[in-house]
Formats: sequence, structure tokens, C-alpha cells
Amino acid sequence: MSMVPIDPALVAQRVDQLRARVRAGAPDRQVRIVAVTKGFGPEAVVAASEAGLNLVGENYAQEVVAKAEVLHLDRPVEWHFLGRLQRNKVRSLAGLIDVWQSVDRRELVDEIARRSPGARVFIQANLSGESHKGGAALPEIADLVGHALSAGLMVEGLMGVGPDGPAEAARIGFRSLVALADQLGLPERSIGMTDDLEVALQEGSTMIRVGSGLFGPRPAR
Repeated sequence: MSMVPIDPALVAQRVDQLRARVRAGAPDRQVRIVAVTKGFGPEAVVAASEAGLNLVGENYAQEVVAKAEVLHLDRPVEWHFLGRLQRNKVRSLAGLIDVWQSVDRRELVDEIARRSPGARVFIQANLSGESHKGGAALPEIADLVGHALSAGLMVEGLMGVGPDGPAEAARIGFRSLVALADQLGLPERSIGMTDDLEVALQEGSTMIRVGSGLFGPRPAR
């Protein structure tokens, strides 16, 4: 994990600015913010929590475990796993992760159901067709949702990542994800990050995932 210093006052200021963007983009509904702390040390989690953000997103299993071991927060946080997840990492994360957002295949559903019965999950859709990004193809999502429900998991919504490039390029994918969530009766739509969140809010996001917009540029791994 990075040793890049985190300024809690600056994080709090950015949280206020981010909330203003959310209110402007979605004045008619509540949109929750996931503070993405991957690549930053435990102090990023503390700063987010102190600024009133209690949803924390991580992409790497080893970072979740390391941070959870050293953090003693005044208020509890809800850990969301966002990254591509290998089946053999589920065991180390069970009991730590509150919401698994990157569920994209049947074998992962089965392993989570075995290690964390009744877990809260999002099914991830690949909205861009980019091979380096996780997610199932949109035509496969309904089957995965059904399989997860049959396995006893609580499917709360769908998650997607916009394509690389300008924010407007994400619109079609975000719109498709929201329409599919509507069809499946799923209330949560986790779409939108620092650079494309306005488009996501316009298209119906209920949850955005923001890292660099809160903590600054993420250092290279």
C-alpha cells in the first residue's frame, strides 16, 4: 500500500464538493458514495469515515485484509469488494466483506455462497467489451442473478464500469444496465466513478464509486 500522505481536511472538503455534484446530478433520489481506497493506506479509510462516508471500496484482497487488521474506527464501515475476484481469494475475505460488487460468473457465486451464506452481492456487467475489465455480458446477467438467488445470496443490484475514454462514451452502457436492473426488479445500480459520474447520475445511478476524486491521484502499484 502507498505511503502517500492523506490530508483529512482536504478529503472532507472533497466529500462536500462530491455531494454537491451528486445533488445537482440526481436531485430526485438518494445516491450513496463508495470511497474507493485501493492503493492508499488505512489513513484513507479513516479520513473517509471521519468525513461521513461509511461505504469503503477495495479492489485487492490483500489490501482489505491488511487494512482490516490495523484499523480501529470510531464508527463501523461497510466494506465493498469491487475488483476482479479470484475464487481462491473468497475464503480470506469471508467475514470481512459486507457487499460483493464484482460477482460475474457462476463459480464465484457458488464459492461466495459456500464461504459467506446469505451474502449481499451485486452482479457485475461488462459494459464496454474491454477484456481487461471484469463483468459478464449483458445477456448473461439474468441467468447469473437467478443462480445467485437460488444459491441463497441477496442480490441487491447490478454494477458496471464505463469504458476508457470520454465520459459520454459510458452513457449507452449505463443506460442498458439501468434498464436491465429495472427488468429484473433490482433497486441498486452501482455505476459512475470520478470522471463519468455526471453521466451515470443522469442515467439512474444509485451508487457511485470514487477514489481519486477524494484522495488524489492513485500511485502506481
